[in-house]
Parts: sequence; structure tokens; C-alpha cells
Amino acid sequence: MPVNDKTESEFAKTPNFDRYTSEGICGLLDSVSPGITPGTIPGHLALFGYDPMEYVIGRGVLSALGVDFKLTEGDVVAQLNFCTIDQEFGTIVDRRAGRIPTEISRLLGQKIRDKVKLSNDTEFFFETESEYRAALIFRGGSLGAKINDTDPLITGVPPREPQGVDEASQLTVKYLKEFLNQVREILRDELKANMILARGFAKFDPPPTMEKRYGLKAFAIAKYPMYRGLARLVGMTVPEKPETHEDMWEQLKTNYENYDFFFIHFKKTDSSGEDGDFTKKVKVIEEVDTWVARLRELNPAVLVVTGDHSTPSALKNHSWHPVPTLLWSQNCRPDGVSVFGERHCAQGYIGRMATKHLMMLSLANALRLKKFGA
Repeated sequence: MPVNDKTESEFAKTPNFDRYTSEGICGLLDSVSPGITPGTIPGHLALFGYDPMEYVIGRGVLSALGVDFKLTEGDVVAQLNFCTIDQEFGTIVDRRAGRIPTEISRLLGQKIRDKVKLSNDTEFFFETESEYRAALIFRGGSLGAKINDTDPLITGVPPREPQGVDEASQLTVKYLKEFLNQVREILRDELKANMILARGFAKFDPPPTMEKRYGLKAFAIAKYPMYRGLARLVGMTVPEKPETHEDMWEQLKTNYENYDFFFIHFKKTDSSGEDGDFTKKVKVIEEVDTWVARLRELNPAVLVVTGDHSTPSALKNHSWHPVPTLLWSQNCRPDGVSVFGERHCAQGYIGRMATKHLMMLSLANALRLKKFGA
């Protein structure tokens, strides 16, 4: 399916999104700015109203927070992907090791913890996230985090060599290379997950919480560690991981009266796009549409349906395309658009704007902003 033909959102049958669209306003959002392909972190921070150019957070920090790891000052953290490399040529065959199940990832993680030994007192922690993902934490000494990713984001080439920008980061690289060299030997006999890629090196420096910034008690309903970590980063309450859509509904319904803001995350729309599976992504969008129908029972003041970035299955990756967005509230003036999807949302009152402004628009529709000026 070519990018310029119908998108997955336009192809999907979404009667509930359409109804909310007809009763609300819609538009297109640029997560960072037009033409810029956003990562997961800046895309989500923008959704929560934080300028992604001001708050630059590495994926590693969120990986650790997502699995409830207690970071301390000075820790250097990276997100890891188990990957598959060609042992003869050293090139990457699969950046995600066939999306190995979490149970296998946990076993491999324990193997790494048991066998890797660094050359001095620097500690490392290896924490499994979900499927092929894990978090690596270095602790001890004056370590830096200004290090490039070893993931080249493509297959057919070797992993990139890590390099540190400054002296502290070069020290971290020394231990990172020790770690990666040992991991390669430890995993040599594995058929799929026989190496690791590292990205998103960072130190922990959290932004102000949503409660401090907006006066909102926020609650996150998300299955995957990355998004649970993002929620914790901005001070949201994060309950136990929901396994099913029904679990997500129960968490929302049970906690609805105790919080002001709910972040509800559905991952498969993104991962099916990354897999290049147009049909599956359409199906997932339709499943989310069915789930959203139940929200009317709760009579929310404001409902927003959007994403942190586009992931067209035609590109198998994040893209710069603006994200279709609908905002429904009890106080908005409907714009006459009645169908959810990129082409239709482009005609709505929201127009095309930076995602970071969405939170203020939502607060206004919830009657939570005071008048500016006399």
C-alpha cells in the first residue's frame, strides 16, 4: 500500500471515532515540527505538554523506570535490543531478534547477569523489559552519557562502534565495550538473540510533574515498559501492567473518580506499522475504536484520540507525517468533520499545530484555564 494512498486510519472502519469526530473538533499534529520524524520520547512528552526540544530524555531512563528500577544520581542508562547478527560477517540480520518472547529474554538476561564481569568496581544492572527489549544501567564513578547509539537502525551492516563525546562518557564506553564483547561470546550459540544493540544513553534528570505543571492528578494505563516509564517520568500513577483490553477498562473504571487525567496507551498500532503489516494495523485500529465506545459510560469532560507519531506500514518505521487527532468535549464547537482519518482531520478547526499545544487546548475545553490578562 503506497504512502500516498489511503492510510490505515482512513481504511479502517471506525464508527466510534467518527461519532466523536462529528461531535468534536479535529486536526493534524506535528510531534516536533513539520518534516521532523519524532522518536517515542519526544512524541509523548509533546502529548503531555512538554516542549520536546527543551526536555530531551534518553530512552534508557524510561526503560529503567518502566520496569520499576530505582535509579540513583549518576547512573548511566541505555535501552537494549536483543538482535540477530550474522556470525560470519558480523552484520545485523534482525534488529529485534524476531521479537523473541519475554520469557526467553528473561532467561538470556539472567545468563548475562551471571557471566559478565567488568574490570573494576563499576556495577552494571541488566533489566528485562518486554519481548526483545531490556535496560542496561552502569553505576559507580564519574560516568558520562554522551554516547552514540550502537543500533544503526538498518540491517545488513555491523552494529556501530560506541564513542564518547567527553572524558566521562569515554569512561562509560570503556565499560560498555567490555560488556558488549562478553555478551557476544555468551550469546554466540543462540539462533536469534545472539547480540545486543544499545541506544538512548542518558542520566536521570526528570522534568516537573504534571501535578506541579498543570495541577492534574494523572493516571497511566499502559502495558509496555517504555510507556509506563514515560508516565512515571512526569509523575503519573502507574498501576500493575494490564494484560488485556478488559484489564485496561477495569483499571480506568475503578480509578476514574480519583484522578483528573488518564493516559491510555495502545501499542499494537505502532508495532504493526513497524512490521509493515497494513492489514493488521487496520484491525488494531478497529479494535481500539470498539474499546473507545465504552468511554461514553464515564461521561468524560474531554476525550482526545491521537498518537505520538505516525508509523506507516509502507515505511515500516516512524515518519514525519502529521498525526490525525480528534478532541471531543462538552464545551467544544463542532467543526463539521464527521470522519476520522488524515485527509478529513486536515479540514478541522484544530488545523495543523505542534503537539505540545494540545494539552493547553484540552485544559481549556475542560474549563481548567484562567483568563489571560485584564
